[in-house]
This record gives sequence, structure tokens and C-alpha cells, in this order.
Amino acid sequence: MARSVDLNCDLGESFGAWTMGDDDALLDVVTSANVACGFHAGDAATMLATCRTALARGVTVGAHVSYRDLAGFGRRSMDVPPRELHAETLYQLAALAGIARVAGTRVAYVKPHGALYNRIVRDTAQARAVAEAVAAFDPSLALLGLAGSEIERAASDAGLRFVREAFVDRAYRADGTLVPRTEPGAVLHGDSEIAHRALRLVTEGRVVAADGTDIPVEVDSLCVHGDSPGAVEMARAVRGRLDAAGVVVGAFA
Repeated sequence: MARSVDLNCDLGESFGAWTMGDDDALLDVVTSANVACGFHAGDAATMLATCRTALARGVTVGAHVSYRDLAGFGRRSMDVPPRELHAETLYQLAALAGIARVAGTRVAYVKPHGALYNRIVRDTAQARAVAEAVAAFDPSLALLGLAGSEIERAASDAGLRFVREAFVDRAYRADGTLVPRTEPGAVLHGDSEIAHRALRLVTEGRVVAADGTDIPVEVDSLCVHGDSPGAVEMARAVRGRLDAAGVVVGAFA
């Protein structure tokens, strides 16, 4: 029975005049921050500010790499050639790593975002492009993703540590994949129910899928989405339930 877990959140997603989420409040709750690298969201100033605040709060920084898709917030699937995806992953890692160094911290892991995250669950070529880029940049970096996926296999082949992630606010299919955001009920609501779901994921390794099937889910890190309505309250509810149950919440890297 798992009694410890990381709590990660997608952060640093504001861009120019547009503000996304309450990063300052969320960094008081989570233990790992997936910082946008400018391809789906985020800009240089936001990246720097997020890294500085994460350092001040003792939160681990990760690179939230994505397709080059600012207009679609990285949630549109793209047929990017593997060679190009490899290079663009390197580009994003280099950008955030440089800014993190100036802020006094470092990038410790990588988490793909949105459509890229979902694509590399099943797309071997794109999964290898991402994993090999991470390994080429820094083989000590961990790679965060869905258990039992192509990206997990690609990470193993590239010699990377793979960290299994589960989502507290997203619906699952019976096969363990996420219900696409384009379908009704894909994003869950209700802080108390989500907090209970999170605790069960950690202590039992199980979750109820959208069709009512009770399925196993391997988890090292729980994700809350910073751009969801009420994200701060939800994150606090999850953290509070875990703390009350005696689960040790701490960064994996």
C-alpha cells in the first residue's frame, strides 16, 4: 500500500497580458511544478518568476514540454516528424534550464503536455523522439507520464527514470487512458469527491473509470491542473485529505 506521493501541477502558463491560474497560491500546496516552456503557454518573464517562486517555496521544477501550439494551448494533436519533435523538445528544455539556473534552481524532470502527452501514450515514434531528446539533454532527468504507455517503454530504452502519474481531476477509460477533453465528463469537479479519489489512488492504486469499471492505476505522482476553475481549492482539498490520512507528500526528484 503506497503511503507517499508527489503532488504536481501545471504552472507558469500565463502569457503576455493573459493570466492563467493562481501560481502563487498553488506553489504553497504542490511539491512539483510543471513549468510551461513557451510552446503551449508561458513566456520568458513568467518562466523566470515561476522558477523563483518555486525555489522560495521548496518546490521542484520540471519542464512542461509541448507541441508548438500557443493558439491551441497545446491541446491539438499534431503530426510533427520525430526529428523535428526531438529538436523542439531540446529547445524547450534548454530554455527552461537556462532560466532555472539564473533563478537559483534547476530542472529535475520533464512532463509532456496536453496533446503531446496523450499522443505518446500510443505513438512509438513520437515517444522515442521525446525520450531520446531528454536523455541527450540530461540523462539524470526523470520523465513523468502515464503508466503502461509507449513513453514509459521509450524512457526505459533511453535509460531514463520513469515516474508514473495519475490525474485527480480527469476521467479515465477502462483501459487506463484518459477520456479526451472533447468528450463530456472528461474533467471532474467537486473538491470532496476529487480528494477522496486522490486518496484512493495513493492508498489502493485504483480508480473508478467513466464506465463504472474499477481499474488499477500505478501512481508515483498525482496531478492537479492549474488552469482548471477552482484549481487552488481543489489542490488544497487533495493535499488536506492526503495529509490527514498520514500520506507523506513530497517531491519525487
